[in-house]
Amino acid sequence: MATITVLGIAQDGGRPQPGCQRPCCKDLSQSDYRSPVSLGIKTENGTTILIEATRDLGRQLLTFGEPSIDHLFLTHAHLGHVDGLGLFGRETMSARGIPLHSSSSMQSLIKSTPAWAILLEQGVFNLTEIGQVEIDDVVIESIAIPHRAELSDMHAFVIRGKDHSVLFLPDHDSWDQTLSSHNASSIREWLNNLAITHALLDGTFWSGDELQGRDMSVVPHPTIQDSLMRLGEKKIEDPEIYFTHLNHTNPALQENSAEYQKITQLGWKVSSEGQRINL
Repeated sequence: MATITVLGIAQDGGRPQPGCQRPCCKDLSQSDYRSPVSLGIKTENGTTILIEATRDLGRQLLTFGEPSIDHLFLTHAHLGHVDGLGLFGRETMSARGIPLHSSSSMQSLIKSTPAWAILLEQGVFNLTEIGQVEIDDVVIESIAIPHRAELSDMHAFVIRGKDHSVLFLPDHDSWDQTLSSHNASSIREWLNNLAITHALLDGTFWSGDELQGRDMSVVPHPTIQDSLMRLGEKKIEDPEIYFTHLNHTNPALQENSAEYQKITQLGWKVSSEGQRINL
């Protein structure tokens, strides 16, 4: 049976976030550190798949329990999702011929970015289109998602195995835009249409208060508060929902916080590093 391992649950800056002097990042122990969001998948035949290439690749491969990667998928070009691409090159892993699955928009950016283009020239990666990709007993489907497209477009992934299907949606601008683009009137309707059993959803911010006066239009994400208001209490027929991609300021990172308790009291969950989902 194929298995997903959660390798990171933090927003792009990780935790602690560089330069942060607020209580959320000061005096953290190693056990409080969190890597940028990423998933590892191991198929029944032992093929390894990584979703997102973060700067914490070494730590994440230890969590995954695998020294190498056979396939790499990217959702989009924002910092924490791609800043580990160079770690596959000659200076570190010296990988060869890894299929890099991404959108045509992301591929154009890779080809035009010198530090990444050289990885293609050296044969580290082979660019491969996303869409519906079958790898052993796993099928990975891409879904176009509205999100800030300064550098590339954004795609979520549905990962389907023999028994379960998982939606990986670490980033999007708003539920209104995402649901509208997929002709759904509610989160439940959309997840039902996707026929998934588990969802890892964008939980970047608990509320806009975390931005301390900054306008959320600069870094748009649906807040967990908004998601909970739309979802309400978990029903028997609902998929398992986990919030991920948490900003360092997000109080839901703390299991003893009122915010974390609110999520779990409603029947939903916060993703955790090392978490496993059998497919």
